[in-house]
Formats: sequence, C-alpha cells, structure tokens
Amino acid sequence: MIMSLLAFFTPPPPLIPDDYDGINSAGVFSYSDPLACLLLGVFIYFALALYGKYRNKRTADALYNALSPLLDRNFSAPASSSGLISDGPTDFFVFSTGRRALASLHTVLTLVPRQDPLQLLSQLLWKFYDLRYQPRDRLTLDFLLDANAAAALPDFAWAVVHKSELTTIKENRWDLTFTRTTEHPSLPPALSVMSEFADVSEALFKLNVSPSVTLSALLATPSFTSYLRSLSRVLLEINLPDSKHAQDILPLVDAIFALVDLFAAGKVVLRPETKAKIRKVRDDVEKEIKEDETREKREEAAEDKKAAKRKAEQDKIAKLSPAEQKKVAFLCSWVYYAISHFNLQLLERNHKRAVKKSQGKVVRKA
Repeated sequence: MIMSLLAFFTPPPPLIPDDYDGINSAGVFSYSDPLACLLLGVFIYFALALYGKYRNKRTADALYNALSPLLDRNFSAPASSSGLISDGPTDFFVFSTGRRALASLHTVLTLVPRQDPLQLLSQLLWKFYDLRYQPRDRLTLDFLLDANAAAALPDFAWAVVHKSELTTIKENRWDLTFTRTTEHPSLPPALSVMSEFADVSEALFKLNVSPSVTLSALLATPSFTSYLRSLSRVLLEINLPDSKHAQDILPLVDAIFALVDLFAAGKVVLRPETKAKIRKVRDDVEKEIKEDETREKREEAAEDKKAAKRKAEQDKIAKLSPAEQKKVAFLCSWVYYAISHFNLQLLERNHKRAVKKSQGKVVRKA
C-alpha cells in the first residue's frame, strides 16, 4: 500500500531526446504535477488556517476593547490580570467581579471555527441540509446575582427569544421547559416570549432600564433585534456584529446592568396568585424528582438483594463436591429445559387460538 502510494507521487524518468542540450524546466514540472498539487493543497490549507486564527483573534480583541470601558465602569475587578483569556482559537472569556448586586459576570465569546477549513466546509454542507442551522459568532453574558439580589427577585422562568432559537433553546435550558411560548404586542415579530404566566412578562416589560425606556421598548429597538438571541433573567446571548460595529451592542449590555439593579431593588412585583401558582409548579416537580429517586433506590436495593442471593447460591454450590456440582448443574439444565418447553407450548397454543379466531371472523364476513 505504502509502496504503491509512493510510486504514484514519484515522477517517471524523463525521456531525454538526442538533441537535448539543457534543462527543460517546463517538462520536468509537468512530471511532478501530483506532488505539486499535494504541496499546493497543504500550503492553501495552512494559509487558510492561519488567516482564520488571526481573524478570530482580531474579532475577540475588538469586542474586548469595546467592552472594557463598560466593564471598568461597573466592576472593581473587571478582568483577570491576563485580560481576555483564550481557550483555543474559537473560545474566549472574561471573568469580572466586584459590583453591587452581582457576585460575578462571566463573559463568553464563542466564534466560528475559521481556523479549521474542513470544519467550516462541514458547517456549510450542514446548512444546505438544515436551513435553520446558522453558525455565527456568539457572545454570552452570564450575570450571577449575589445572595441579597437573588432573595429580592421572585422565582420565575422567563425569556425573550429570537424565533430562530426556539427549536433548540430548551435543549440547553432546563428551566425554560416550565414556560409556554407566546407572542407579545410590544415586541417585533422576530421575537417570542417564553413565560410561565403572563403576569411575569407584564411585570418585567414595564421596568424602566433608563429614565425614558422600558425593557419592552429596548428589546423592540430595530438595531438590537438582529443581534439578540435570547434574554432570560440574567443571561444575555447575542450574535456578534463584525469588528467595525462592535460598539453597536454596548447600549444593550449597559441596559442589562440597569435591569440587574432593578432586580436587586425588588422592583419585580408579581401578584400573590401568580407566586402561588409558581410555587405549586416547583413543589410538584420536586415531588416527582423525589419519587423518581425513591423508585431508583428501591430498584437498586432489589437488584443488590438479587445479586447477593445469587452470589450466596454460587458460593454454596462451589463448596459442594464435583459429583454434587454436576448433579446441581443437571437439575438446573433440566428445569431450564422444562420451563422453555412449557413456554413454547403456551406460545403455540395461543397462536392456534388466534388463527381460529381470525378464521371465524373471515367466515362470518363471507
């Protein structure tokens, strides 16, 4: 196999005419076409990989430079000593802490794998198969409330989601399985609301994230609609603009800081009946989880008991003499044969009854 592969890439010896008086470089290169094509392909692959890695790094740096003033203004420790942390050529993150109402902010940047041309090609082919699949650069800001802010916020599951994300968001967000998807008149057609009860959406949409802008008005801003993937409680996911327009998403991110402050101030007020319904849903789910755990433990205990009984029987048989062990093996095989024979006869009897019933029905129809 290896020799045949080497023979394929090895050029044949040139035919030198009698009147040859120099080097025919064009002719020599023509004999080397397979090897030259291979080298050219390897060169193009690595060139694309290096350019893709450079472009991802440039995109990440542009976003970090755009976010840095906002993080510096809100956190006493806006980033680690190394700033933007890279976890490979496609994943970057920043960890920020030191702000009122927030324990931390985890900023995660997930980019398209431009450094891998083969993976890019597979994504392109998959797009032709699944028209809903749209790989894009993604930014996730995970705001972790501190204990006081979390205590001031009622317990609810809620999100505003771009319709292109509806088919997949519940796979990664278990809390959103409690919600129902609806439309809201204050939002553009491209966005949907996932909420347990309508009262939750109304209480959130009327919050003023700035003196003159409510949350619903902010989300309805056309410049943000194309970027927003989802906003749920304190988790924001957006599609990244190109490096030249990284500043466009800053007003949206800044408004989420204002929303966090409203959460901490206890501005989200739900009706008592809505809180009671939410609490009942949580209690029912907790009850189901406990019942499942109890059933699993009971099944595991039964299996352990069977295994212990089987082991005790095997140990008892192992202590018998060879002749007694043969006798036990014969009895076990005979019992197994008797049971199998009985089951086979039972199946044949049931089959005959079914055939007779079907024949009787055919005769009556005739």
